[in-house]
Amino acid sequence: MKNKKFSEMDTEDLVKNEKMLKGITYGFAVILLFLLGINIFLVVKKGFGATQIVPIALLPILILNLNNLREIKKELKSRKNQENGNSTESHEG
Repeated sequence: MKNKKFSEMDTEDLVKNEKMLKGITYGFAVILLFLLGINIFLVVKKGFGATQIVPIALLPILILNLNNLREIKKELKSRKNQENGNSTESHEG
């Protein structure tokens, strides 16, 4: 997804990527929390096993997605501020 920098993408593409990434990230977070809950239950019932590492190993993916989402929102906000700045300058003259 990050073949281009966010500053090089069209605003339409950024909005589309933001919506897609938001859905994927929130869904992934729910699944990760579910896995974490199951693993806590299994550790209490049967003890620690190698599969209990899976949610911890997947956590960096969630963090990367959240960082990308934050960068997209920041880029969209800066573009919105630039548009507002340009439109007020054109009305002054």
